[in-house]
Amino acid sequence: MRIYTRTGDRGATGLVGGSRTSKSALRIHAIGEVDELNAALGWIAVTCPTDPPFADLSVLQSRLFDVGAELATPPGSPYFVAVDFSSASLEASMDLMVQELPPLAAFILPGGTETAARIHLARTICRRAERALVALHEAEPQRDELLIFLNRLSDWLFTLARFANAREGVADIPWKRS
Repeated sequence: MRIYTRTGDRGATGLVGGSRTSKSALRIHAIGEVDELNAALGWIAVTCPTDPPFADLSVLQSRLFDVGAELATPPGSPYFVAVDFSSASLEASMDLMVQELPPLAAFILPGGTETAARIHLARTICRRAERALVALHEAEPQRDELLIFLNRLSDWLFTLARFANAREGVADIPWKRS
């Protein structure tokens, strides 16, 4: 099977079910941002510890693929399958991590350890994906669960970055006003 199809050479791409849309469409933009976030999580996963909460990264990558699949399915399509994007597990994970962290007393800068810096980068990509999803939602309403999931995931990534620093004995870097 060939990887290239040439069907996108003129700026259109396929959606689930066979319909086509412009590669510049809000839907495709949101899918691309989610895909980039998924790649960022993969980059983190190859160098971070494999125990909880870091072990959740591969599960989250699959959930992000589900988000992309849902976004690639046009409204009203018979192929639409709603996935449960409950954020309860992210919240429970954050609650456990926060128990091991010093209280947050100031805004912090992205960085500390290499792992934390990568996680912070993923967090900013997550925020961008969330903004792209909001833009799509304003034009074509999407399920609230998707919006909530990306919002909560960025919170989880922030907490995970702090947890990664703490685990390696590196303090968060406080923001100092110029």
